[in-house]
Amino acid sequence: MLKMSTSGAEGLQAERRLFIVGACAMTGVTVAGFGVQLLTGRSSFDAPLLVHAHAVVFMGWLAIYLAQTALAARGAGNWHRRLGWLAMAWLPLMLLLGVLVVVDMVRRGETPFFFRPLHFLVLDPASLLAFAGLTVWAIAQRRSTDWHARLHFCAMVALLGPGIGRLIPSPAFMPWAWEVTIAVSLVFPLAAIFADRLRTGRVHPAWLYGLAALVLMVLVTEVITYGPVGEPLYRMVTAGSAGESVAPLAFPAPPGPPPA
Repeated sequence: MLKMSTSGAEGLQAERRLFIVGACAMTGVTVAGFGVQLLTGRSSFDAPLLVHAHAVVFMGWLAIYLAQTALAARGAGNWHRRLGWLAMAWLPLMLLLGVLVVVDMVRRGETPFFFRPLHFLVLDPASLLAFAGLTVWAIAQRRSTDWHARLHFCAMVALLGPGIGRLIPSPAFMPWAWEVTIAVSLVFPLAAIFADRLRTGRVHPAWLYGLAALVLMVLVTEVITYGPVGEPLYRMVTAGSAGESVAPLAFPAPPGPPPA
């Protein structure tokens, strides 16, 4: 039987704990995913400047989100609002660099071998748009802190794919590697919803809207990838590049052993 809602200071502290634990968990998973790649030698710092800029900006967002959640948990509203202005300025950088990195990888013909190149071209921008839409909505709802925190939480879930995809054995899930990654990422909002409902006795509507946006992100990605728009989009993006010779819906060959 579900626990009925708590009220007053006790309920506020419980809600703040929910979001700080969630922020730490999502940040930890993302950092761990990229850290494992680096420690195992599957990635290195020998990457184009664009990739480094992308990494700095996206890891910077993790720091901003974690700091914002911690400030809210401590009741430091003034500092939370000041850092929020930085977050608003950070968002366009994430959109720009996120799309540029994906386009650059597709044009170089260097998409992950467990993704179809066209799928990879579509899914990252779709994830970024879901993240941006939920983040802007959360900012617009900043005076309604219950909506604000939950929409930001769901926005962060839209960014978890790359981190989770580096922790799970993605090649083992071909041809559904991205879909499995998304399914794993949904554990975070579903766990938060369960904890929230256990405490309050109801499901806040912001969770439902956030989940709907994440499901829409998946549907849009699949429709564009496998619909009539997908291949012309891929040909337009890769025109005149090495990626032009790569079949948009064929899985690239996995990386071979290093030369002797």
